[in-house]
Amino acid sequence: MKKAVPLSTLPGYVLLLVLTAMLSLASVSMGAGSVGLEESVDWLLGGMHSSDAQVDLVLGELRLPRVLKALALGAALGAAGVLLQAVTRNPLAETGLLGVNSGAALAVALGIALAGGLTPGLQISWALGGALTGSALALILAHAGRGHASPLRLVLAGLAIGATCQSLTAWLSLASSANLDQFRFWVLGSLTHPHAGLLVPGLALIGIGLTLAVLLVRPLSALTLGDDLARALGHRPGPIRALTVMTVALLAGTAVALAGPIAFLGLIAPYCARALAGVTIGEQLAFAIPIGAALLLLADLAARLIVAPYEAPMSAVLALVGAPLLIWIVHRDATLALSRTGAEC
Repeated sequence: MKKAVPLSTLPGYVLLLVLTAMLSLASVSMGAGSVGLEESVDWLLGGMHSSDAQVDLVLGELRLPRVLKALALGAALGAAGVLLQAVTRNPLAETGLLGVNSGAALAVALGIALAGGLTPGLQISWALGGALTGSALALILAHAGRGHASPLRLVLAGLAIGATCQSLTAWLSLASSANLDQFRFWVLGSLTHPHAGLLVPGLALIGIGLTLAVLLVRPLSALTLGDDLARALGHRPGPIRALTVMTVALLAGTAVALAGPIAFLGLIAPYCARALAGVTIGEQLAFAIPIGAALLLLADLAARLIVAPYEAPMSAVLALVGAPLLIWIVHRDATLALSRTGAEC
């Protein structure tokens, strides 16, 4: 059995971890306010406490939770993208393209509209239910009819589900000013979240999801050999696919609950991981987790600095990279639209 990170790619993996750590320090040190790198390093090395109340407020309650969210959410969406691409055998599969993010956002919007507000626990529950429902509907539509579920059909089904969910979410958010006030913090994708109580349970759920993702590497690797051979190796394809979809819903739904819909990251991170680590699912997962975290940190920094002291939508920053990448992938390999499995050659 191959190692998760082979020796030939180990220096690059270490460099990736160092880059992620440097971006984390930059994110803690930069932003609105006068607290800079020197104060941030002193605060971190001094046991994360200071006699200056302003420094404690800016770093301890604003920037550090933001960095933790970026690391966790980037890792979650990177891992979710790898799992989704593996289970669908589709290199274009991504939580934002397949209705997972928009389904979670609609569920949260519906919950707020019905209840007039959601506790952190209920918000995560509604988001998880919506993510699972959105992904299930996209998969059902893609497999409907007589044709095979090609990558093109899956993407089109996801786009249809996503557009419908986004329209309903917009209608719900505009139904009352109170709903709009709650939605605007996260509907465009932002790490500035009004509910601080979501952070701890959200990080715990992401930890569970990442653990499940690691455990699914071996069964998913067997599924790439075909269902018959997977059964001969002692795996059950149906339950494996169901558990994978639920794990993707857990990771993506929690990410939406914490920061709103974040599109394209689940496409960019696995694509970069595949380019660096090859086609082995375990290696892709090992690289996609820090790549996703680093990309989200970078996008968050750009969102804060481009129009400082204001903040640009983080999803818009990622779309500037993700949309051209998606077009380039399809243009590079025209067989994706006709492939039965969607696997890259």
